[in-house]
Amino acid sequence: MNHHRSGDHDQRLESVLRRASMKDKTVILTTLNDAWAAPGSIFDLFLESFRIGNQTEYLLNHLVVITYEQKSQDRCLAVHKYCHNLMSKGDNFTGEQRFMTPNYLHMMWKRLEFLSSILDMGYSFVFTDCDIMWLRDPFKQFFKDADFQIACDGFNGNSSDIHNSPNAGFKYAKSNYRTIWFYKFWINSRSSNPKLNEQDVLNRIKGHPSISDMKLKMKFLSTTYFSGFCQVSKDFNKVTTMHANCCIGLDPKISDLKLVLEDWKKYMALSEYNKTESHLSWRVPKRC
Repeated sequence: MNHHRSGDHDQRLESVLRRASMKDKTVILTTLNDAWAAPGSIFDLFLESFRIGNQTEYLLNHLVVITYEQKSQDRCLAVHKYCHNLMSKGDNFTGEQRFMTPNYLHMMWKRLEFLSSILDMGYSFVFTDCDIMWLRDPFKQFFKDADFQIACDGFNGNSSDIHNSPNAGFKYAKSNYRTIWFYKFWINSRSSNPKLNEQDVLNRIKGHPSISDMKLKMKFLSTTYFSGFCQVSKDFNKVTTMHANCCIGLDPKISDLKLVLEDWKKYMALSEYNKTESHLSWRVPKRC
């Protein structure tokens, strides 16, 4: 994508957001590189989770996939209707990005800047990593009055406590002047923390007095509902999403996410009575 065509870029983005958004201008966003886009990789499992989840398939109508390369864009368009290529000169996010390498950091911050621009355009969003399985409709579990809510690697039982460990791979931001300010504040905080990723910077700034001065309402989501391999939800009747966090490497992620979907199918095949009484337990993390 050439920089002088950024106007065209914005129009294409506006068009795809408009088509995908819910009535209240909310979209679901994920980002995709070539390594995760390959057939049988993370992206296929991600889409499958919406199809086998409990009342989640309709959410695919509101999912916009942001791709970094032409190959992942082509693959996305082959299996999904809303794909937007964020490619710009000099970027190369083709392969699996190793955690905390310079290229990884560049990709994470570029992603945050992009999400900030979505809020500027007046769209609220749920951002989800592709290695998160959507098993139930999360909108039923979100706090109604929060500006910004985020999943956790570890949850301490208090959704208002800034000492929770947030995971930037799943967050819901409502577009308003508080969140628009907050995302810019978050991005600008990079300059004093140049070697950190956006999640670590969030951990540094989440208790900053400016945030409470702005009256931004931030909530941390319980791992009982918004689960992950760091802190697995024991309750199949409540689990809403399952994230392959605390897991390094593509192959272990794929292997364990397949187990998540298999375990979920077993649960969904039970009668309503047996679901309530079930003592099923996850087989994950196994390779992670």
